[in-house]
Amino acid sequence: MAISSSSSVSVSALASQTPSLVSKCTVFPDQKSSLGDLKLSVSDLPMLSCHYIQKGGLFLRPPLPIDALISLLKGALSQTLSKFPPVAGRLKTNSDGAGYIYITCNDAGVEFIHKNATFWSIGDVLSPVHVPDLVKSFFAFDGTISYEGHNKPILAVQVTELSDGLFIGCTMNHAVTDGTSFWHFFNTFAAVTTGVENISKLPNLSRDSVLISNAVLKIPDGGLKVTFDENEPLNERIFSFSKESIIKLKARVNMQKSLCAVSSIEISSFQSLCALLWRAVTRARKLPATKMTTFRMAVNCRHRLNPKLHPYYFGNAIQSIPTYASASDVVWKNLCWCAEQLNKNVNAHDDDMVRRLVESWESNPMVFPARELRRCINNDG
Repeated sequence: MAISSSSSVSVSALASQTPSLVSKCTVFPDQKSSLGDLKLSVSDLPMLSCHYIQKGGLFLRPPLPIDALISLLKGALSQTLSKFPPVAGRLKTNSDGAGYIYITCNDAGVEFIHKNATFWSIGDVLSPVHVPDLVKSFFAFDGTISYEGHNKPILAVQVTELSDGLFIGCTMNHAVTDGTSFWHFFNTFAAVTTGVENISKLPNLSRDSVLISNAVLKIPDGGLKVTFDENEPLNERIFSFSKESIIKLKARVNMQKSLCAVSSIEISSFQSLCALLWRAVTRARKLPATKMTTFRMAVNCRHRLNPKLHPYYFGNAIQSIPTYASASDVVWKNLCWCAEQLNKNVNAHDDDMVRRLVESWESNPMVFPARELRRCINNDG
C-alpha cells in the first residue's frame, strides 16, 4: 500500500517541529524478581561502547481510544518484564575490586513515554527517499551508549501519536541483548498485549557457557564514549526487497553455483542478498581495483557452540565475521563468487572458531570500536 502525505507543510518545517510530552512514568514488573546478578559475557561486554538498539512499529491509528491503549500497553509491559527480569534491572560494576560488570535484576523498572506529534502523518515518515530526522524523536535514549545502563533504564518504550497512526518504539541496552533476544522480548510484549502469549517461550537466563569469563574489561576513568563523530553528515535509507525478488535472487546465485561446479552447500537468501549489497556498495564507491574491501557480519553463536546454547538464551551471543576481497574481485566476478566467500566464512564459524575468538578477546579485553560496528550487517538467523 502506497501512502503519501497530504500535508502542504514543507519538509523542513515539519522537521523543525518537536513532539510534545503527554506523559512519562516508570513501569515495574508485576511480580518481584528472585533472580540474582547476571554476569556480562564476552559477547555482552564489547557492546558497552555501542548505542542502545532501536526498533519500532508504525501502525495505522487503532479504533481503541489512546488513553485505553496506553493503559493496555503499560499493563502488558509490566507482565512482560516479569518474564524478562534483566530488562527491568540496571548494570553495575562489582565494588569488591574485581571489576566485573553485571546486570542486577533489582526491579528498578523501565521508562514509558507517551508523546503527541499529530502534525506528522504516516506519509511524512514513509514518503521521503531518506529516513527523515523526525524518526529519531520516536526513540527515547537516542544517542545513549550501553555503558550508561549503570544509571539509566535498560529499556525505554515510547508511543508517539501521529495524525493518522502511531509509532511504538523500543530502545534497549545492547550490552544486555543482541537482535535475537531483543525480538524475543518485543514479540513477547506484543503477544501479551494482544492476549496470545506463549509462556513456553520464556527466556533462558543461564550463565554457564564458554561465553562467561573471568577476564576483566578495564573501563577508563569517566566511563566509555562513542568512538566516532555523532554529528558527521549521514543519510539513512531503507531498502525493501519483496519475497518474490529474494526468491529469484537466491535461485540465481545457486544456479550460478551449480554451473561453476563448486560445493553443494546451498547459499542462503541472506547470503545472496549480502553478496548483492557488497557488490553494489563497492561499485558505487568506485574504489581502485586493488583496494581491499571488507564485508562484516555478526553471526548468532547459539547453535554453533557445543553444547549448544538454548535457542532463547537471553543476552548477546554473537561474534563478528569479516570477509575480505579486492574491489575488482567483488565487482567483476559473478554474484555467486561473492556469496560463496560469505558462505564459506559463515560455515567455518563452528564451535572451535567461537572458542578461539573468546580466547582472543580474553587475552586483550576491549569494547567494539563503534565506527566499525556501524558497518556490520547483522545476521541473527
